[in-house]
Amino acid sequence: MEIKFAGHLSVAGLLKLSIPSVIMMVFTSIYGVVDGFCVSNYVGKAAFTAVNFIMPFLMMLGAVGFMFGTGGGALIARSMGEGRHELANRLFSMLVYVSLGLGVVLAALGLVFLEPVSRALGAEGELLENSIRYGRVILAAIPAYILQYEFQCLFATAGKARLGLYVTVASGLTNIVLDMLFVAVLDWGLEGAAVATAISQLVGGLFPLWYFARPNDSLLRLGGPSFDGRALGKICLNGSSELMSNISMSLVNMLYNAQLLKYTGEDGVAAYGVLMYVSLVFQAIFIGYSVGTAPAVSYHFGAGNRGELHSILGKSLRLIAAFSGVMFASACCLSRPLSMIFVAYDAALLDMTVRAFYLFAISFLFAGVAIYGSSFFTALNDGPVSAAISFLRTLLFQTAAVLLLPLLWSETGIWMSAAAAEIMAAGVTAAFLSANRKKYGY
Repeated sequence: MEIKFAGHLSVAGLLKLSIPSVIMMVFTSIYGVVDGFCVSNYVGKAAFTAVNFIMPFLMMLGAVGFMFGTGGGALIARSMGEGRHELANRLFSMLVYVSLGLGVVLAALGLVFLEPVSRALGAEGELLENSIRYGRVILAAIPAYILQYEFQCLFATAGKARLGLYVTVASGLTNIVLDMLFVAVLDWGLEGAAVATAISQLVGGLFPLWYFARPNDSLLRLGGPSFDGRALGKICLNGSSELMSNISMSLVNMLYNAQLLKYTGEDGVAAYGVLMYVSLVFQAIFIGYSVGTAPAVSYHFGAGNRGELHSILGKSLRLIAAFSGVMFASACCLSRPLSMIFVAYDAALLDMTVRAFYLFAISFLFAGVAIYGSSFFTALNDGPVSAAISFLRTLLFQTAAVLLLPLLWSETGIWMSAAAAEIMAAGVTAAFLSANRKKYGY
């Protein structure tokens, strides 16, 4: 099969290469939003708050799949660029088996720690009960959730980004249809939304497993089990930035929720949930572009094509800047309509959400720089630099901002925290790109 990312890539070529991954990531985020819509409008504000409260913990467990997908995809694509296709298939097979086994372990640990974690974050009474009810159902599908994350990256590496998009759409439509059926029609409440999400994750995780296990025309094929501890260590180190990013974001979201409970009560948690749904969709564009173009970066790095690396980076940064401006303008124009989708039934909560939206939207102007920069270094198999960008962006800067700014501006400081952190992260990313340009020749 022809390797589509082996030649020179124009702006149009980069967009063509990345659009399936962008749509895939955006669609994944949108169908997650459906849970919030159905729960908020058909079950109530208390249940909606619980979903937003416990979701960071659940997403943190699934982030392992993103680590394997990005770190493994980079090493696999580099092996292809070096002409070692048999090694690429062995690495791919090892990743799938290891992540499946680890998913079972994480699901069991999640069930054990679900209640203690919820209590530690400040949940009590109805909020605690609802968080546990929702979380227990989702945890049963964590192995498939991890595979779904992983295959979203590896489909692009296998030269089948479009098929990955179709699988994601099928998974998303499953969630949307079942959400409406279980929650809006059958009135199964919070558990209905959780079951719909779990089933959709099974679709997104298990179908790719079946596809790659049978004869196919992609660049990769799932073979017999093998283990290479040294390669797995490289994959984990290289993908640690994406793992760190997802875990850190989940931890920071928990911290946001704790701060909002302190300063604004449960309404603040609900308002933040709306912002997170929109943020997930917008940031999915940056993530999708990064995932879609990463195999090209890894391939040309493995093949020693430094001129093409320079071309890809320059064009990508210009595209990221354009995406950022459009997102900021869209967020400002659509702040009230988007908020009304979730909380139109509560005037006070709606006003709080709209006010927060304008401050939070500033972060969209800067978020793409660090997201792409971290992914770019992952694709270059430079895990330490990629991890440093992710650690600073998603944990250190965000934590410092959400702890310190409320001391100065109370509730307003919380809503400004994301923008402050993204501005600092963009500056650090620019510094890393400048410092490593001679090393990698981009």
